[in-house]
Amino acid sequence: MEIVLISVVAFFVAILTFFSGFGLGTILTPIFMLFFPVELAIALTGLVHFFNNVFKILLVGKNADKSVLLKFGIPAVIFSFIGAWVLFHIPDAKALFAYELFGKTFEVYPVKFIISILLIIFASMDLVPYFQRLQFAKDKLPIGGALSGFFGGLSGNQGALRSAFLIKAGLTKETFIGTAVVVSTFVDFTRLSVYASRFTKSGLTDNLTLVICATLSAIAGAYIGNKLLKKVTLKFLQVTVAIMLIIISLALGSGLI
Repeated sequence: MEIVLISVVAFFVAILTFFSGFGLGTILTPIFMLFFPVELAIALTGLVHFFNNVFKILLVGKNADKSVLLKFGIPAVIFSFIGAWVLFHIPDAKALFAYELFGKTFEVYPVKFIISILLIIFASMDLVPYFQRLQFAKDKLPIGGALSGFFGGLSGNQGALRSAFLIKAGLTKETFIGTAVVVSTFVDFTRLSVYASRFTKSGLTDNLTLVICATLSAIAGAYIGNKLLKKVTLKFLQVTVAIMLIIISLALGSGLI
């Protein structure tokens, strides 16, 4: 049952997130958590996300902007390592607040609450007409890379901040998607290398069939997304990113993910 459900979700989410540049891992993780312990769910999601990104590099990696990769990607990789290291070396943070809904208790933690506020700010910049013409100068890209990388390593939610910066970097739709994919893949590799010590203890090798099925489904979704790319506009991408930012920020800020 879990193989079918997770594979179907991976397929459809991969189509949607192909355009936004983020969201596959964020959405898949809670689905995995329905069937597996948290640590194993994170490990399984990380592998599916990484191999899906490798495939997307083959599709659109050639469109990546090399100068943006250097200015944004290098700080993102460095700070993702720092964020992942901090995750394993700081005491468990206390929840800012908790509440009950439908018989379940939801807790909101400081890091995710901060990310949710940042995402709402960036989303408003894509939806409010005054900010729609705003673009980040290339000298601001290292700041965006450092922020997205650090929070990615710390919480696993690096894609939304990455897309929020890159969508305002004056890139074409093809360049935006290609650059986001390449940066995401290197950040994934960095995070997984830090998390690797936990993988062997989590029972990862017992679920290789699930990983393969979910990965193939996500790859199929990415392939269809690439076919649809010619039919979408940069405006569509900006609105898609903004809507996804709002959804993810509300979910993070409310403790749902």
